[in-house]
Amino acid sequence: MSKPLKQIHLAAHFPGVNNTTVWSDPRAGSHIEFSSFAYFARTAERAKFDFLFLAEGLRLREQGGEIYDLDVVGRPDTFTVLAALAAVTEHLGLTGTINSTFNEPYEVARQFASLDHLSGGRSAWNVVTSWDAFTGENFRRGGFLPQQERYSRAKEFLATATELFDSWGADEILADQATGVFLRDAKAGSFVHSGRHFDIHGQFDVPRSPQGRPVVFQAGDSEEGREFAASSADAIFSRHATLEGGKAFYTDVKRRLATYGRRHDELLILPAATFVLADTDEEAGELAKEVRRQQVSGATAIKHLEFVWNRDLSSYDPEGPLPDIDPDVGTDHISQGRAQVRMYRDPLATAREWRELATAHHWSIRDLVINTGNRQTFVGSPATVARTINDHVQADASDGYILVPHLTPTGLDAFADKVVPLLQEQGVFRTEYAGTTLRDHLGLAHPDSVDDRVAS
Repeated sequence: MSKPLKQIHLAAHFPGVNNTTVWSDPRAGSHIEFSSFAYFARTAERAKFDFLFLAEGLRLREQGGEIYDLDVVGRPDTFTVLAALAAVTEHLGLTGTINSTFNEPYEVARQFASLDHLSGGRSAWNVVTSWDAFTGENFRRGGFLPQQERYSRAKEFLATATELFDSWGADEILADQATGVFLRDAKAGSFVHSGRHFDIHGQFDVPRSPQGRPVVFQAGDSEEGREFAASSADAIFSRHATLEGGKAFYTDVKRRLATYGRRHDELLILPAATFVLADTDEEAGELAKEVRRQQVSGATAIKHLEFVWNRDLSSYDPEGPLPDIDPDVGTDHISQGRAQVRMYRDPLATAREWRELATAHHWSIRDLVINTGNRQTFVGSPATVARTINDHVQADASDGYILVPHLTPTGLDAFADKVVPLLQEQGVFRTEYAGTTLRDHLGLAHPDSVDDRVAS
């Protein structure tokens, strides 16, 4: 008997801290005005996507004393945007990145529980950590935590927030349309938590929400991040979107679930993915090259090279050869608040590899950055892109994709109008929403039913 087809999960990423937006395109719109968020969300809902995803940065990144050119100045607060979108959508899930390093469990739990009520059960929390003192300067505690400590705090943060979500039983309120909401039990919401990072007690004042708890996402590729996701998350936001890389990541993370008494289907793997569509594969290929060159200007290429070299390279020609000097491997870094710094743990080895590539292909600095950076994941005609996405999901390279268009807010339109119908025809993507909550869309059980299963 043949294996049944997996249903594909699709989501839309509204970039804010990003390397994808092509600002030079005349169709590029605001990343600040609410009309952009609303248009983007309505397009995703029209296409029957599972959710909209908002990334967040707690400080604008700097390099050479200047704000990084793709960061969005004035981006509204995530909770404010998601709450407003709850009013202009009916089914779309609302996922926000909220930091566990520089926030407190009670406040975050209260905000997500409120959002879940306001949206009718459509909220999700992408739990992240902050790794640099540069971001910490915006907060009273300041400083930063080593990687192991960051995940230790994150685990306890999430566990504490879960205790708050669960401090209300589903039957501990009486709802009456005429007179309001009354407690059955004055102890409802009471909590006591004493741990290494948090020592709090009191009463959580938001009743059990429609989903019980928000859906929990985790974004991290380290060993600690993978274990955190396997132990505690409902979905993991991955950067492994290629077929082979995705299959290896998928297998590795899924195999960890049994250690925590969890089933294979209790954690979804959802990589970020970019796309370029055109009428033919050839046209899409040419357009993808053009988009990539727009994403990587000469100035951006030099800045990217400085991440590795840790030197001021502004005197170098981006259309010329790579520097013949070696990277500075000192502890102080030229870039402030850049996640890419962590990706190059051995700058000297990276520089040697890049010089070999540049020599072999006759690449300039800009050519190298274009060809070694994050290129478009899915490129082709709508039929090709639909087939490739389905092939990847059926091969267990992912459970679906979080799509990041290079234009906002209209960049999702072509995918919604031309690719989604093909996936629906193949029977691998919904034609209508079957439930009302984000857990329904993602095929995740309500926490109460999972808790009952574990207890029995």
